[in-house]
Amino acid sequence: MLVAFSISPTDAADESGSVSEAVAAAVRVVRESGLPNETNAMFTNIEGEWDEVMAVVKRALDVVAEVSPRVGLVLKADIRPGYTGQLSAKVERIEKALEG
Repeated sequence: MLVAFSISPTDAADESGSVSEAVAAAVRVVRESGLPNETNAMFTNIEGEWDEVMAVVKRALDVVAEVSPRVGLVLKADIRPGYTGQLSAKVERIEKALEG
């Protein structure tokens, strides 16, 4: 399965109003999980089996909750049993279609 998620702390801003440190802590959890992942300006994408992916999302949310009493979570999942490598394969199919 592929999951795209975004965690938004509401009260973890530093003096400049940035929540970068809290978000970085969540991304660190994802990267240390060993699961295929990528982070872009809006979401972090992660690929794996349901239980392992959801456990990583929960751990990422928990580290943000340590510094913010209120946390927002947006999550979108593509559940397709039997398929792996889709984090890059889906993009490759689009790029190939754009060439034609």
